[in-house]
Amino acid sequence: MIGLATARERWSSFLGCFVAVALGVAVVTTSALVLLSDGTKVPERLAGAPVLVQSPAGTQAGGIFVENPPWAPERAEELRRRLAGLPGVAAAVTDRSFYAQAADTEQRAGERQGHPWSTAALAEYGLSEGGPPATGSEIVVDRSLGFTPGDPLTVLTARGPQRFSVSGTMDGPGYYVTDRRAADLAGGARTIGLLLEPGTDTGRVAAAARSAVGGDGTVLTGASRGALAPKQDETTRWIGGQVLTAMAVLSSFVTVFVVSSTFAFAVAQRRREFGLLRTIGATPRQLKRLVYGEALAVGAAGAAAGALLGVVLAPTMTGVLIDAGFQPAGFEVRLRWWVPVAAFASGVAVALVGVGAASRRASRVKPLEAMREAVVDSRPMTRRRRVAGLAATAVGAVCSVGTAFAGADAIVLLALGTAMSLTVGLTLLAPALVGPVVGALTRPLARRPGATAVLVRENMITAVRRTSATVAPVLATVAFAVLITSTVETVRSADTARQAAAVRAESAVVPSGTPGLSDAAVARAGGTPLLSTTVYGGDGAAALTAAGVSSGFEQVYAVPAPRGGTVVVTEAVAAAHGWRKGRDAPLTLEDGRTRRLRVTAVVDDSMPYQVLLPHDLVRDHDPSALADVAYRTTRAPAHLPAGLHADQVSVAAYADSDDAEEDRLVWIFTLMLVVVSAGYTAIAVASTLLTATAGRVRDVRVLRLSGATSRQVLLALAAETCCVVALGAALGLATAAPALFGTVHGLRQELGLPVRLSLAWPWLTGVVTGLLLLATAATVLPARRALGRLRRA
Repeated sequence: MIGLATARERWSSFLGCFVAVALGVAVVTTSALVLLSDGTKVPERLAGAPVLVQSPAGTQAGGIFVENPPWAPERAEELRRRLAGLPGVAAAVTDRSFYAQAADTEQRAGERQGHPWSTAALAEYGLSEGGPPATGSEIVVDRSLGFTPGDPLTVLTARGPQRFSVSGTMDGPGYYVTDRRAADLAGGARTIGLLLEPGTDTGRVAAAARSAVGGDGTVLTGASRGALAPKQDETTRWIGGQVLTAMAVLSSFVTVFVVSSTFAFAVAQRRREFGLLRTIGATPRQLKRLVYGEALAVGAAGAAAGALLGVVLAPTMTGVLIDAGFQPAGFEVRLRWWVPVAAFASGVAVALVGVGAASRRASRVKPLEAMREAVVDSRPMTRRRRVAGLAATAVGAVCSVGTAFAGADAIVLLALGTAMSLTVGLTLLAPALVGPVVGALTRPLARRPGATAVLVRENMITAVRRTSATVAPVLATVAFAVLITSTVETVRSADTARQAAAVRAESAVVPSGTPGLSDAAVARAGGTPLLSTTVYGGDGAAALTAAGVSSGFEQVYAVPAPRGGTVVVTEAVAAAHGWRKGRDAPLTLEDGRTRRLRVTAVVDDSMPYQVLLPHDLVRDHDPSALADVAYRTTRAPAHLPAGLHADQVSVAAYADSDDAEEDRLVWIFTLMLVVVSAGYTAIAVASTLLTATAGRVRDVRVLRLSGATSRQVLLALAAETCCVVALGAALGLATAAPALFGTVHGLRQELGLPVRLSLAWPWLTGVVTGLLLLATAATVLPARRALGRLRRA
C-alpha cells in the first residue's frame, strides 16, 4: 500500500517508467500477434482442388525460400495417372507455370503467371466471358486487365513478345493458354491437383493419396494448402519476422534500461527521505520492499495500458508492414487472448527486474549518512562501477583494433561489439568523466560576464548524478544511431564498389518494367547475358542459384565459362557437396531432369551465382528463364528501343541497384530500430529531467530571491540542458568512431579497394535535434510552472 501511495504521490517521477513499460508491452503484444498469425493463404488458382500433392522439399537455407525441386517428367506423369485412378477422384491435373506478363503490368522477380488451360479447373474462379483457348494463338486472361474476347494482346514471355487473341476472361489472375502451347513455355511440375466427385470424403481421398505417393510427395488439404503460396510471400514473412523479433527484443532491453535508470536517479534524489524512514525504524528489507512496490504499481499500470494498446494497434501495424514490404499483400492478423495476458506479465516482470539495483541502493542508505548529505554529489562513483566501466572500455578498445584486421564476416560483429562495449563503459564511467570533461569544455563560460554562464557551468559540475543520468541515454542513442546507419551505408557502398570492380564491361543492359530480360531483348540489345535459374543438387537436393552464361562471360568476369556438359561452382558449394575439379556433379534442372556435369573450375564465393552453366543448357531445361543483366564489352549507343523493356546503364549504377529491394528493406529495418531506440531515449531523458526539475524548486526559489529574473532562471536551466545533451552527443560520436574507422580499414584490406566512411548525417542531426528540443521542454515547462507558483505565493 505504501508503494502504491508513493507512486501516486510522485507520479511525475515515474511517468517515464510508465510510458516505457506501456510502449514496450505494446510493441511485444503487436509483434507477437503478427508473428503468431498464419498469414499464408491457399493460392486462388489452386483453391478449387480439395486435395493437392506437392513435390518433396529440398534443403533450404534460413531466410531463403525457393520452390521445391520438380518431379522428373516421367515420374510426374506416373503419379498423375496413379492419383487419377483413386476412388472418388474425378480428375488429377498436373500444374505447371511459365513467365507471362502483359505490357504495363508489374511482376516480381521469379513470378510466373502463365499456365496451361487444364489447370484452370483447379482455381476457385472460372470464366466470366468468352471461352477457353482452342488454338495456340488464343489466351484467357484476368478481366481486370480490361480486355474482352476477340481483342489482340501482346504477352511478354522469356523468348520475347508474343501475339495472342483473347478467347475469354476470368475473375482471377493468370494467363491461360492451350496445354500444347504451355508445354513449350513451362518448366517442370511441382503440384498435382485432385478434383473429387460430388459427395466424396476429402479425408479418405487424402489418405489414399498418401499411400499412392509415398515419399515422392506431400499431400495437402484444407489450410495446409497454404504451403503452395508463392515463395516470395514466405521470404517476405521471414524478413518481417526478423524485424518484429528485433523490435520486441530491443524494446524489452531498453525498457529495463529506462526503468533502471529512472528508479536509480529517483532513489538518489530521495536519499534523505529514505534516511528519515531509517531513523524512525524502517529496516533495509522494508525499504527494498517499498521500491519494489512502487515498481509493481507503475509496471502493472503501464503493462495493462500497453497490452490494450498493442491489441488495438495490431491491425494498423499489419497495414504498415504490408506497405513497407515486410508482410505479403492480403496478410491478416489473428487475435489470441493469451498474447496480451503474457505481454502484461512480461511487462510487470521487466519493471521488477529493472528496479533491482535501485532497491539494493535504497536498502543500503544509512540514517546519519542521509541526514548529513550535502546537495553536492560527493561520491558519485563506486569502486565496483569504476572497475566494470574500465573493463568494458578495454573490451571495446580490443574489439576496435580487431575490426581493422578482421575478415568481412567478422567486421560487423566486432564493430557492434566495439560500440556496445564502449557505450556500456562510458555510461558506467560517466559520473567520473562528467566533472573533468565539463570543466574543460565549459571553461570559456567562466570568463563570460554575468552570472548565468558561471551558474550553468557549476551546476553541471556539482550535480554529477543528474548530469550523468541525462548524458547516458543520449550517449547510447547517438552511438547506436551513428554506428548502425553509417555501417549500413559504408558496407553498401563498399559492396557496390566490389561488384563494379569485378566486372569488366563498358555498360550493362537491365530490365525495365519486367523481372528480367527476354531472349529477344538480349538479341536486340547485344551483350553477354546472365540467364538466371535455380538448380538442385547434392545431399538433400539443395537449392542453388545458377546462371546460364556464354563464352563472353570469360571477358566480363575473368572466369572460365562452362561449355557443353560442364559446370563451374563456387568454393562454398564445392566444399558443401564434395565437388572438386574434374569430378561429376549431379544437378536437377528446372524441368525435373537430372544431368551429371563435369566440374571444370571452382571459383571465389564473391561470384553473384553459386553455379555457372552453359547458356544453351539452361534455356533447354528452363524455357521461362530470364536474364538478370546483359553486359556490353564494347561501346554501343546508349539509347535502346522502348519495346525491348530494357535500359542501358553504367556498370557502377547496376551494381548500386542490383540489390535495391534488399537495400530498401535493410534501410527500413535499420531506421525502425533507430527510431525505437531514440524514442525510448527520449522517454529516459524527459523522465530524468522532469524528476530533476521537480526537485530543484528550492534552487529556483534561491535564484529568484538572489535577484534573478524569471527569464534568467529559465535561460540558465535551458542552457544547462543544451550543454548536457551536446556532451552526450559528443561522447556518442566518440564511442562510435573507433568501430567505424576500424570497419573502413578492414573493408579496405579485405577488398583491396578504396572505401570511404559514409555518415548518415540527416538521421544523426534529426536524432540530436529531437532530443535537444524534448530535453529543453522537459526542463523549462516544469520550471516555468514552479516560477508561476512562487509569484502567486
